[in-house]
Amino acid sequence: MIIVLLFALMFLLMALGLPIALSIGLPAIGLIVTPGIFPDAVTLAALGQTVVQQLFSGVDSFDLLAVPLFMIAGSIMEVGGISRRLIDFCNSLVGWAPGGLAAAIVASMIIAGISGSAAADTAAIGGVVIPAMIRQGYPPAFAAAVVAAGGSIGIIIPPSIPMVIFGFMTNISISQLFAGGMLVGILLGLSFLVVAVWISWRNGYGEREPFSWNKVLLTGKAAFWSMGAPIVVLGGILTGIVTVTEAAALAVFYALLVGTVINRELAWKELPGLIMRSQVAAGGILFIIAMAKIFGWLLAMQQGAHLLDVFVNSLSLPPVGLLLLVMGLLLVVGCVMETTAALLLLVPVLALLTPQMQIDPVQFGVLVVVNLAIGMLTPPVGICLFVACGIADVSLGKISRAVMPLVIVSLIDLLIAALWPPLTMWLPTLFYR
Repeated sequence: MIIVLLFALMFLLMALGLPIALSIGLPAIGLIVTPGIFPDAVTLAALGQTVVQQLFSGVDSFDLLAVPLFMIAGSIMEVGGISRRLIDFCNSLVGWAPGGLAAAIVASMIIAGISGSAAADTAAIGGVVIPAMIRQGYPPAFAAAVVAAGGSIGIIIPPSIPMVIFGFMTNISISQLFAGGMLVGILLGLSFLVVAVWISWRNGYGEREPFSWNKVLLTGKAAFWSMGAPIVVLGGILTGIVTVTEAAALAVFYALLVGTVINRELAWKELPGLIMRSQVAAGGILFIIAMAKIFGWLLAMQQGAHLLDVFVNSLSLPPVGLLLLVMGLLLVVGCVMETTAALLLLVPVLALLTPQMQIDPVQFGVLVVVNLAIGMLTPPVGICLFVACGIADVSLGKISRAVMPLVIVSLIDLLIAALWPPLTMWLPTLFYR
């Protein structure tokens, strides 16, 4: 009964428009201090102390330092000229094809190796690409949809902030999660690219530029140091030279070096404001994590995991059936809930089902993140859609219709990743086992 009331209050507060962190934390705190929930011998002072301890323990982790660091790196990348140079280089390579400028997806795949945030990647790419696509004759809704799809890859190709959170919550190697997401992210990027090119060719969108080796060399030279960022960050993680948090600090240093010294597009006086904006966003994520810790603690005290186990056993589903059911649940939740909140609420419970699903925890972690990445492309709360809408100045309804072919192909890729484990497990096995 307490669990039902807890979730009911949470969804009610969300429906009333309260911030996600408060919608998660306030019902849990309120129920914890309500007389009769815990034995009378437990004093109100002791319960209050428990709440404070859970809040601090929720964010007291060296791994979580990667979250604000990757967000700083993404912000520096956006204003330091790194994104624009990568886009110019990718356009020189594929601008000759139908929908060539839509191959900003390629740039999204590269930039995904720096920031770890889908919203940041969408903003970084969209601010440059969407106006250019519209000038070349692409419908604004299509341009926004393509950029939003490319941005969603930002949390699949490592580094990935949601993977950092998943690894922190489940004690699974974050480096292995990063390796597991690499091939899935590349598959999604290539799928989006094929669909974007096919739609552009079929409808005659855009202008085709003649291929020029000279342009490739010029843009490649300009983007040389920008392309080094994901190589340095991912290379350090996959080879084990640095930890994920150390790699995040390395990403900040590299982006700062390129933006200020090499590209000379980032002024030192801009840094305080840039850091402030990125850390306000990071603080919001960490506050949600802290509140979710209280929520999860109350669920554990009320035997939430046991009740879920009883329910799953009553379904008598085969492992594949249970896996597909969980994937379906995650897709629905991803449509209506912010990614970090969905991770924090569902992962502690669903991760317990990996033995019944007969799936490796690393593969499950990658599948969870892919599910929630697809949720970023679907209304009503798809963050990538909202960022792209704002840049392209189109309605949510128009971009939602334009993005549907990309969502459909992403669901096919998700099914492949779920039913063919080598796609997610080959690289982790190669590097870490």
